[in-house]
Amino acid sequence: MTGSSDEGPTALGVSVCFVCYGNICRSPMAQALFEDRVRRAGLDSRISADSAGTSREHLGEQPHIGTRLQLQRMGIRFHHTARPLLPRDGQIYAHLLALDSAILAQIRSTGLSQARLLMEYAPDARVLDVPDPWYTGDFQETACLVGPAVEGLLSAIRREHGW
Repeated sequence: MTGSSDEGPTALGVSVCFVCYGNICRSPMAQALFEDRVRRAGLDSRISADSAGTSREHLGEQPHIGTRLQLQRMGIRFHHTARPLLPRDGQIYAHLLALDSAILAQIRSTGLSQARLLMEYAPDARVLDVPDPWYTGDFQETACLVGPAVEGLLSAIRREHGW
């Protein structure tokens, strides 16, 4: 289901791209958690997901070991290679979701005005910016914040499309 190829996501009904700075911590975790929820809901033939970074600093790297270990603890298998957000992503993805307000501002400064904060989908969200575990070292906190947000996103997509 991962839409990480050079061709973008497959021709599915809804495409989602999660965006953070380097595409090795928060956005791949959000992608993996979202894909897991989509798969469990039986909607992987209708929804595709990808993730990207606003920086090219980690281009081609796999997710941070902290992200991989957190996903492993949660029983989620995930493979991803970091890539930059591209101008064409605004045309490919129905949903561009930033992990914090600084990333959102960067995305919007490139003309991709449809971008939103992922945490807007979290019910009872206490924060709108997901702290970067690259700095905090708390990958569990990231998963705890992102989990309800991706569930809220999936619910919103299901309502929108009558699934």
